[in-house]
Amino acid sequence: METRLTYPEVGATREGPLPSGYAHVVRDVRLGSGRATFDRAVDGLFHWRMHRTAGFRVAVDKPAAVDMEVAPRFFGLPIPCRVVYTVDDPDRRGFAYGTLPGHPERGEEAFIVSIAPDGEVRFRIRAFSRPASLLVRLGGPVATLVQRYATGRYLKAMKQLATAEH
Repeated sequence: METRLTYPEVGATREGPLPSGYAHVVRDVRLGSGRATFDRAVDGLFHWRMHRTAGFRVAVDKPAAVDMEVAPRFFGLPIPCRVVYTVDDPDRRGFAYGTLPGHPERGEEAFIVSIAPDGEVRFRIRAFSRPASLLVRLGGPVATLVQRYATGRYLKAMKQLATAEH
């Protein structure tokens, strides 16, 4: 039996405005240049190395795919999610996951790596979320700081993975 997502706006991180009634995160950083940088970043993203490098424990050994459920642990807390879509274009790759019951937030987060015609490689995070419980709502400022911290760790991890020589 498939667990239901905890929000109705599935796929809303793809393009256009993010849904109202949620906190929004949009971060876009340059990772470097060249196809090798792009390939390393995509590999690190899809094989959950971004999450692990950012300090999350991920007990999945398969690449991210639609309908895959994963519960990364952050500060020991499980954050259950399901991959809701993937992007598999020659110059743009990534995925988004949405929250499942037990996640402290309700919403969706997308991670996209792109390479421009001039070879510049960028990583973009688009997310929307709101507290899933009264406890998280009451801890609003702390929850916001934790989300910002995690986003910063993702960006730093992707820069590290994209520029690492194998």
